Amino acid sequence: MDFLNELHPQAVRIAELLRARDEKIAVADGATGGLIGAALLTVPGALEFYVGGGIVYSFRARDVLFNLPREAYAGMRSVTEEYAILQAGAIRDQMGAQWGIAESGSAGSSKHPLGVASGRSITAVTGPQDFQITRLVETDSDDRIDNMAAFTRNALNLLEEALIRVG
Repeated sequence: MDFLNELHPQAVRIAELLRARDEKIAVADGATGGLIGAALLTVPGALEFYVGGGIVYSFRARDVLFNLPREAYAGMRSVTEEYAILQAGAIRDQMGAQWGIAESGSAGSSKHPLGVASGRSITAVTGPQDFQITRLVETDSDDRIDNMAAFTRNALNLLEEALIRVG
């Protein structure tokens, strides 16, 4: 819980930015394992700005959460800018939010099925008026828990910056 306590002040700032515009966000956690959504849900009254999301950890989860045909991913690899943007836009649209955030990465301590290096994560944020931004983080570490924390911090930092930029 120390980690969520650490993230809580930033989650409050994000909530305030969304509430001020009466906008909502949907989250597609990947290698973060639900930590992006969990951080946002530490804010009381989160239903005012958070519509939902899920952890995309398998093709089945991806198919259900995004409701996109497999052809939408043709030629794409996970942990790429293109893939993260597609997911952020899809979760936003599926959940009827103004904003979407998606993280795709390889947390480590086991072999990624597509050979992605441990400690590599990309986050995309999509918003109103075709706004989109991405940020890659590479920790050069195989420490799964530390990587999940770093990926979550990266995602929340990007989200806060995006909201300020568009604000």
